[in-house]
Amino acid sequence: MGSAVRVLAEATPATRDRYVDLLRVGSLAVVVLGHWMMAAVTPDGVGNLLAVVPALQPLTWLLQVMPVFFFVGGFSHALSYRSLLRKRPGGPAASADSASADSATSADSVYAAFLRARLQRLLRPTMVFVLVWGVVALLVQLLGGGGGLTGVTLRLVTQPLWFIGIYLAMVAFTPPLLRLHERYGWGAFAGLAGAAAAVDVLRFAAGVPYVEFLNFAFVWLAVHQLGFLRADGRLGAGSASGTGFAPSTGLRSLRVPALLAGGGLIGAVVLVAAGPYPLSMVGMPGEKVSNMAPPTLALLAHGLWLVGAVELLRAPAARLLARPRAWRTVVAANGVAMTAFLWHLTAMLGVYGALLALDVPLPEPATAAWWAQTPLRLAAAAALTSALVAAFRTFERPASPSATTPAPGSGPLAALGATLCLLGVLGLSMVGLGGLLEGRTALLIAIPVSAPAAVAMTLGGWLLVERAGRGAR
Repeated sequence: MGSAVRVLAEATPATRDRYVDLLRVGSLAVVVLGHWMMAAVTPDGVGNLLAVVPALQPLTWLLQVMPVFFFVGGFSHALSYRSLLRKRPGGPAASADSASADSATSADSVYAAFLRARLQRLLRPTMVFVLVWGVVALLVQLLGGGGGLTGVTLRLVTQPLWFIGIYLAMVAFTPPLLRLHERYGWGAFAGLAGAAAAVDVLRFAAGVPYVEFLNFAFVWLAVHQLGFLRADGRLGAGSASGTGFAPSTGLRSLRVPALLAGGGLIGAVVLVAAGPYPLSMVGMPGEKVSNMAPPTLALLAHGLWLVGAVELLRAPAARLLARPRAWRTVVAANGVAMTAFLWHLTAMLGVYGALLALDVPLPEPATAAWWAQTPLRLAAAAALTSALVAAFRTFERPASPSATTPAPGSGPLAALGATLCLLGVLGLSMVGLGGLLEGRTALLIAIPVSAPAAVAMTLGGWLLVERAGRGAR
């Protein structure tokens, strides 16, 4: 593993933006640590430390970093899709005549190839995780288990899959939103942000039912759109060069990130202080309004300040990542980040399960004894996560590029597959893996969905994307 990482690190193209890789790994690492820290497990169930100690809720303004992950996703998706466009028939390398003849038919092919390439590394480790846990859940229930912490685990382990579902939607919407960005620039972002604000007005001021769910799209896609702006160098703070970033010597390049950070932070503070928005930027048990589910304008403002803040740190990060050892660490972590994210709750709940099985007393959350035990629990969860990563990391390795060319007209088939994957993953995050034998369901867009149906939709959708993306030789 060490030699392979060294080879990959040394083969990094000079044009690669290393800071994006650091942000991707770092944001997932913060989410994992936040989940481990927030879990308040007792023999009676799993609670939330932020509900036990509300004074800790301002920490979510630092620990809720999913907007950063979606931001760098937009950057990567723009580069990937444009790369495929350049290679298509009728792209820049083709003659004018062939470009005119092939452009219309090749757009669908590019879309299918893009979806297949982006979904492979995302869904392969996800489906392995789901299938392994599905077998475990079935065996547990056949043996008459499923109560206590085991039942809670079967419900909780799939909840982080909502993130996979939202990310799938961002991948699917990249081509049309990238075209809007290329035409309107900041106007495309402003349109999405304005739509998010309008949704909250209709929700809170006019009491329109169900409209709030539109912000699952508007809020997260607005953050994703900022990644497009970064890909075009419209966020300032430097330009691509060498290790992926050449810091500017003037303060002018920091103006846009500073405006995003300052304006977003002020906006979030005002919205939370004067509006109907809660302080916590993560969901809290029993609250009437959550900033996360569905997302709110306050969460979008929070995302703006985070994006601005990380962009202000680009220059020192570029200097750090120019060091071979630092870059090798990022390369190694980037190769297993999704696997670690998928299995980190399994590891955490496994540690608590072992403590209960060994009759080790679990102190009351937030007491002195609980805090004293925390470093040991975190170390044990990290060790178990590392073991699970070692077992399953092979499924995160990117597959070999297809030797085939997607057929003309394959785009709609790929879009259908991506939609099924999106609905299946979101459904599974909602219903969990408990109650398989009882036919437990959850409502997904007013439709009851069971875990087996969600898994079938995800697998079927993935197969459609694979078929459309491979095409014919």
